[in-house]
Amino acid sequence: MDAIWGAETGAVEWVQGWGSWLEPIMLAVTMLGSKTLLIAALPLVFWSVHASLGARLTVVLLGSATVNGVLKTVGHGARPYWYDPGVRPLATESSFGIPSGHAQTAVTLWGYLAAIAARPRVWAAALVLIALICLSRVYLGVHFFTDLLGGLAVGALLLWLVLRYERRAVAWWRSRTLVVQMALAVGLSAAGPLLVALVQATVWSGWTVPEAWTGPVPPDPDTGALADAASLSGALLGALVGFTLLDRRGWYSADGSLITRAARYITGITGVVLIFVVVNLVFPASATAAAEYTTFLAVTLWASFGAPELFVRMRMADREREGSDEPATVAPPR
Repeated sequence: MDAIWGAETGAVEWVQGWGSWLEPIMLAVTMLGSKTLLIAALPLVFWSVHASLGARLTVVLLGSATVNGVLKTVGHGARPYWYDPGVRPLATESSFGIPSGHAQTAVTLWGYLAAIAARPRVWAAALVLIALICLSRVYLGVHFFTDLLGGLAVGALLLWLVLRYERRAVAWWRSRTLVVQMALAVGLSAAGPLLVALVQATVWSGWTVPEAWTGPVPPDPDTGALADAASLSGALLGALVGFTLLDRRGWYSADGSLITRAARYITGITGVVLIFVVVNLVFPASATAAAEYTTFLAVTLWASFGAPELFVRMRMADREREGSDEPATVAPPR
């Protein structure tokens, strides 16, 4: 890849030369595909907009992120600012570069929402957002164009699979016994970190930073990859278990007045903040992977089961589903 990256470095520097006035804009745009936004936005959709849509989006995006983490470990690709100190690191990353997680997430998230809306204008808006997110990653110096192409390709493939097989997969999952569902949840959630560890122990055993990477490479990207895989494993397990248990208890409706929806979100997000605080107090700074796993397991289990059950008990939500089992129709706030 050195020849390709060497050729692309000039293109990245050219994009960065468009002007420093673009930096705050690109930092804002890149947030549209970031983990931070998803942590805040997915619970909002699930708790306060449309529960079925929020649940499906959560599982789709967590699955996509797990696939991306494994592929990044397989690729062991440099970031532009790792490879060449001439590229300005306007953002920093601790994981490997290819395929781009932001590009992949943008396709799966905005493409999924556009497919549900099934309107040409929504599709056009989604394509513009995806293009801007990809451009932001180049401008910030954290991705080569080949990273973006890889992320777009993987994201498009996953989106096609979801749109084609989602209903069938959900129906199949619901037809299993609780024991089988829990076993599958554990197996699916463990697949990501196990594959990452296997690739690191075999394909990239003894890997060291190549001499050609003359930029500021993080001390140990492999450790960062394992920590990311641990957080995704915990999040996926918590989501699958929580949504399954909530479904067996009759689900819940995100309908209600605007005040009720806002109250649910404030109550739920307060629980998320408390979980982060407690885990940071319990785990030492050195226990990165364990802390990440515990945090995201607890957060998604709370978001997918604990908070909705609390809403029902506090009479902030009802058990009924929102009119249809499918996420195609989102009820507006009353």
